[in-house]
Amino acid sequence: MPTLIRALAALAVTAPLAVGTAAPASAATALAASYGMTSGRLVASSAAVIGLLGVLAGGWALARPAATRAVFALVAGLIAIVGGAWVVATAEGGLGTGNGLGGGVVAIAFGLASVVVGGLSLARARRVG
Repeated sequence: MPTLIRALAALAVTAPLAVGTAAPASAATALAASYGMTSGRLVASSAAVIGLLGVLAGGWALARPAATRAVFALVAGLIAIVGGAWVVATAEGGLGTGNGLGGGVVAIAFGLASVVVGGLSLARARRVG
């Protein structure tokens, strides 16, 4: 189990790096106007934070079995997946255009990790308690 936790923690840390930081050349003109907090960025950031909280709660539930933390991790993961998928589906343009596409991808990754960790911890909590 500790190897799985380390792998999921490594995924959670490296997922934002996998998105990339370079914007496409066609988005160079849109970059100048996209420095503010747009609605897409706000939803994607919120979903990513909720997914990260779910991963942390699921890891905590794995360390000390508790069904409530595991259920929180599952619900938070589903919220993050839905929020991230909504942003990715409605984003017009690529990365760096201010539509929250990168944050949506990160939210989906955190949401999937949260669901996996929450499911594992719920199974363990039912076995233990």
